[in-house]
Order: sequence, then C-alpha cells, then structure tokens
Amino acid sequence: MSSSTTARFHLPGLFEFYELYSLFLPLFYEHREYFYPWCSIASIYGAPADCLWGGGRAGYGDDDARDVLSLMQKYGISARLTFSNSLLRREHLADKKCNALCALFAAGAAPANGVIVHSDLLLDYLKEKYPSLYFVSSTTKVLPEFSRLRDELDREDFSFVVPDFRLNKAFDKLSSLTLLQKDKVEFLCNECCSTACPERKLCYESVSRKNLGEEVQEHICTSPEAASGYRFSKAMQQESFISTADILNTYLPMGFSNFKIEGRSLGSAVVLEMLLYYLTKPEYHLQVREAIYLDAMVDLF
Repeated sequence: MSSSTTARFHLPGLFEFYELYSLFLPLFYEHREYFYPWCSIASIYGAPADCLWGGGRAGYGDDDARDVLSLMQKYGISARLTFSNSLLRREHLADKKCNALCALFAAGAAPANGVIVHSDLLLDYLKEKYPSLYFVSSTTKVLPEFSRLRDELDREDFSFVVPDFRLNKAFDKLSSLTLLQKDKVEFLCNECCSTACPERKLCYESVSRKNLGEEVQEHICTSPEAASGYRFSKAMQQESFISTADILNTYLPMGFSNFKIEGRSLGSAVVLEMLLYYLTKPEYHLQVREAIYLDAMVDLF
C-alpha cells in the first residue's frame, strides 16, 4: 500500500482572516522550525461578504481581492472561492461580483486556484467560462452514504471531494478506494456538529437562501449543546474528529493526504488555536501566539 508523507492542509478564511494570515504565513515559511515537518498549506478557502454564490457559511471580510490573491501567490498557496450555494438558478449566474472574483482568480499565476461548488448548474457554467480554475465538491451536498462518495470521486469534474464528516472513520470502506480516489479525498477534520444530526442539509440551505437575499426564517439547531456555539474543545470530543495523531498514524499511512479545517465563521483567535494545534510544534506555541498577539495589525476576537 502506498502512503503519503506530507499532510496537505486546506485552511479557512481566505477573506475572513486575511489579516491573520498576513502575519501567520511569514512565520510558517520563515520559521519552519516552529512547525511540523510533515505538514504543508495547500490552500486557503473562503468568500467575501455579500456573495450571491456563497454557501456553507455566510462569508465576511472586505479586503481587496487583489491583495488577498497577491498574498496567496507570494507563498505559493492555492486560493479557493467558497461558492457552494445549493439553490442557484440560471439568472444568478450573471452576478457581477462573483464573476469578477472568478475572472481574477482564473487569471492568477501558479499555483492554480479553485472553486468549492455544490450546484451542478454553477459547475457547468464555471467550467465553460473559467476553464483554468479547478473544482472541489462541497461537503454541503451531505452525502453520508459511501457509495455516493465513491460516485463523486469518480467524477472527472472534481479535483477534490470533501466527504460528509460521518465517513471520516469508515476505515474498512475508505481502505477500498484506489490511490487516484484517495488523492481526491479531502477530510473535514474538526466538525462540531453531532454525527446524529438530521438537519444538516436544512442548515446549509438556510445559509444559501440568505446569500440569495431571500427572506428566510433563521434555522434553529436542535442539538442540546447548540446554545454554546462552536467550541474547538467540543469538536475534539466528536467521534468524527481527526487529530494530528490520527493523521500521522492512520490517514497518511493509508494514502490520504488532504485535510480541511473548518472555521471561517468563527473568530480569528479560535482559528489561530486550530493553526497551533494542527501545524505548530507544542514547544513553539508561545512564540507563534506572541508574534500574532503583539502585532497591532490584527484584532483577535
């Protein structure tokens, strides 16, 4: 069995945490001794505020897209637009803001940039109009059946597929995938939702309707712990959680190398804790925290 030696992380907050990454990325690349040698940053994903095509979570952040793209290109990181709205109609494809973003990212220098999509309508449109972009199948499709994951992996349209987090520990089935299929799997590591949640798709659809500007009743999560919001410590207790030890001892030896970190709707301080946990050697946590906290450029919240 072939195995991977490097974990390729896909991080949240391309627009949402631009200021945080402006500080963190120089540390990551100029002080590699602070960070695990087996990890790399493959992409950063997100969307600015008021994107019609947005989905999954409501995007925010008003930094200039050219500055965002320039930062990614400086460090050779792929930028991904999170355009996973599940309810798009044909008239939405003409949206000027989303098209302008795609045009900018499609014209970017190497590495290639991508779009995370749910809608096949949008996928077909983007393939024709912006062929230099690559595409990622969104976990918002909510495909908990392994057979549907396998079908999605076999679609040539997608360079990566983010499975439903409930399949994270289905090792007997995951081990049956081919090497080509494994290369396309991008596990969502730190989902906080319960694996028993029956309303995940409704939650995503509520966000899609909001991004379309529709009047929609707020989706109320029925989880007993919903009132406390997202807690990284709570996510770590989930059966679906993928730890650094899991990555090193199980997933990499099995041939999986792509790992997605959730968090673009959270505060930058919480995302920093995730960057510390997944990328940073424990003995250097303080140095990284100090470099971020003591810089007046970013407001951590």
